[in-house]
Amino acid sequence: MRTRPTLSWTSTGAPLPRTTSLDEVVRVVGAGRVLVLSGAGLSTESGIPDYRGAGGSLRKHTPMTYDEFTGSVEGRRRYWARSHLGWRTIARAAPNAGHRAVARLVARGHLSGVITQNVDGLHQAAGTPDVVELHGGLDRVVCLSCRRTSPREELDRRLRAANPAFGAAATGVNPDGDVDLADDQVRGFRPVDCADCGGVLKPDVVFFGENVPRARVDECHRRVDDADALLVLGSSLTVMSGLRFVRRAAGDGKPVLIVNRGETRGDACATTRVDLPLGPALTSLVERLGA
Repeated sequence: MRTRPTLSWTSTGAPLPRTTSLDEVVRVVGAGRVLVLSGAGLSTESGIPDYRGAGGSLRKHTPMTYDEFTGSVEGRRRYWARSHLGWRTIARAAPNAGHRAVARLVARGHLSGVITQNVDGLHQAAGTPDVVELHGGLDRVVCLSCRRTSPREELDRRLRAANPAFGAAATGVNPDGDVDLADDQVRGFRPVDCADCGGVLKPDVVFFGENVPRARVDECHRRVDDADALLVLGSSLTVMSGLRFVRRAAGDGKPVLIVNRGETRGDACATTRVDLPLGPALTSLVERLGA
């Protein structure tokens, strides 16, 4: 069963206290066995906007939903035209100081692993091993008929060949990897089908309204259970796919540390809420731990 997309969340009470001190984060991470749950706010310093921050893309952009993509030829045309341009920005993006700090903390044994809600692959590019991509990755595509996966670079070459005159001007890139284009710019775009069976190709990511695969959720639950604490980095926790892990850790009495600009849906579960930019905060954490 697919879920109804959750695109926004509004706090119903007074904001819970937040701090700019990293002291508690240093103490908990220094003890080790801390699992990271990261969101789009970690990648903003790499030039990829988040969904819900001050300049978040949801203020002007409605992400593709699973039902729209699978149920409409025009929906798929619109997605692939916009994503074809947006992929160039995603592919060029480089890990920032926050990604590099997380990789360093994993390498030094302070962090037990990373679950990311991001689809940009920047944790892996920074050198963090065995990342669980909760929502999949834009660097590959999957056929909805034969289930074959293939590299995004292969699809990019095929789309370029099918649309040699397509040179629409893009305005920024969204966290889901597409850009904003007018309808007349999309109309003549030609998507391509699976090279093996002719089926519909979809980015290997979880669209809004689509469920995260059960096996992936189970693996994340296992990692939360094995950790001594959970560190949330740059996520508003609006969607249940990430919030459930915060609730699980809190329900087990484990410290939940949230470092994010602004309120999150998980603040009531947190033992510490830090409001700082991610890159400088994580760089400071690394320095203070001597990592």
